[in-house]
Amino acid sequence: MTKIRSALSDATLYPYWLDNASAPAPEPQLIGRTQADLVIVGGGFTGLWAAVIAKQADPGRDIMVIEAGRIGHGASGRPGGIVSTSVMHGLVNASRIFPNDMPVLEALGHENLDGWKRTLVENKADVDLEWGGELTVAVEKAQVPRLQREFELHKLYGHDAVLLDREQVQAQVASPLFSAGVWSLGKSGTVHPAKLAWELKRIAKGLGVRMHELTPMTGVEDLGDRLAIITHDGRIVAHRALFATNAWGAGHAHIKRRIVGVRDRVLATEPLTAEQLARLGWRNRQGVYDTRLQLNYMRLTSDNRIVFGGRVGYFYNDDVDPAADRQITTYERLAASFFKTFPQLDDVRFSHAWSGPIDLSKRMAVHFQRYYGGKGIWVGGYSGFGVTATRFGARVGLDILYGADKPELRLEFASTLPGYIPPEPFRWIGAKLTMYALDEADTKGGWRRLWINLVHQLGFPL
Repeated sequence: MTKIRSALSDATLYPYWLDNASAPAPEPQLIGRTQADLVIVGGGFTGLWAAVIAKQADPGRDIMVIEAGRIGHGASGRPGGIVSTSVMHGLVNASRIFPNDMPVLEALGHENLDGWKRTLVENKADVDLEWGGELTVAVEKAQVPRLQREFELHKLYGHDAVLLDREQVQAQVASPLFSAGVWSLGKSGTVHPAKLAWELKRIAKGLGVRMHELTPMTGVEDLGDRLAIITHDGRIVAHRALFATNAWGAGHAHIKRRIVGVRDRVLATEPLTAEQLARLGWRNRQGVYDTRLQLNYMRLTSDNRIVFGGRVGYFYNDDVDPAADRQITTYERLAASFFKTFPQLDDVRFSHAWSGPIDLSKRMAVHFQRYYGGKGIWVGGYSGFGVTATRFGARVGLDILYGADKPELRLEFASTLPGYIPPEPFRWIGAKLTMYALDEADTKGGWRRLWINLVHQLGFPL
C-alpha cells in the first residue's frame, strides 16, 4: 500500500487528455433569443458528429450546438480512446442483443469507421491516431474458452483477427496475468479523445455551425410545430432538437428510466522511459481490454504514458460529482490492479487520475429515445464505447429525426428501446451489491457468481 500511495502522491485529479495547452478557447455563452433549424444540446462526440453530418448533408441548414460546460469536457474527454468498427459495444454484446441484425450492424460498423476516418483525413485532423489494433486478453485460464468464442465471432464476420496463446500474447504485451488474446488487426487502434473533440469542433465551425459553450439547458417547451430550448441566459426556437447529453442533463425526465449513471475511474502514468517500455514489449501499441468481470482497459499515449482504466462505481441518485471521486485514495484499488497487471513497472508513478459518469443501459449500447412528437430525439447509452460509435449514433439519430426512409431504421436496434431500470433506492441497492460482487466474483465465486447470474437474467450483460 505504501508503494501505491507513493505512486499516486503527485497525481493531478483531472483527465490527462484535457490537461493540454493546445485546448481551444471556449465559444461565448448564448445570451438572448435566437432561432435555428436544428439545435444540438451537448458538445461531446455525438453532438459534434451530428453537427458535421447534418451540415454536410444540407449546407443551408442553420445548426446550433450548445454545451453546458466546455466542448469535449464531458464523457468525450475522459475515455481510453480505443478505436474499432463496433457500434454496439463489441461483437459479443452485439450478438447478444441483436443476433438478427448482426450482418447489417457489421456492415454499418465498417461503413461508420470508414466515414469517421475519411472526415479526419480530409480535414487534416491532428488526433494522435495510431492503427495498432485492438487486443482482448484473458487474465486466467478459465476465461480462455470465452476468448475462443470471441475469436470465432471475429472470423464469422470477416475480421482480420488472430488468436494468441499465452506465449504469443506475452510477446505482444508482457503481463503475468495474460493467458491468451484475440488481436483484431484491421480498422482498430487508438486516438487522443480530447484532440478528436477539439478537431470536430474546428471542422463543424468551418462548415458554418454556430456554437455556444458555457450555456446549460434549463428547460424545453413544446410549441407545437417547434421546440423552445431554454438556457441559463437565452432561448432558442428550433424546428428540431437532438439531445446529445448524458441522461441527467437531457431534455426529458423519462430518459433516466432506461439509463443509470455509473462512474469509471482512469489513471495515466508519467511518460515511460525507453528502458521501462522495453520491459513491456507492446511494440504494436494496441488498445487492450481484459476479461475480468471488473474489466480493465489500457493503451499507450503518443508520449508513451499508459492510460489504465476500470473499476466502475455508482453513487446514489446518479450523483455526477461525488466527493469520493475527488479524493486520491479512491484510485488506490485501480492503481493496485495496474501494478498487479504490470509488476515489472514498480518504479512507475501516476501523473493524472480522473473519474466521471457514463450512461449504462441494459443493452450497453447506443439507443434512440423519441420525444415531443418526433421533434426531439435523445441519442446515448454507449456505456463507454463511444469513441467511434458516436458518429454512428449521430447519423442514425439524425435519420430518425428527419424521417429518412432507410431499411436499417426498421431493424430492432433503431426501432426498440432497452428495458427499464428500477428507480431509487432499488437501483442504488442493486448497484452496490453488483459492484461488490464484481470485485470478488473472479476469485471467490460463491454467492457473488449467483448474484451476477441473476443480474444477467434481469438483462444487464456484466
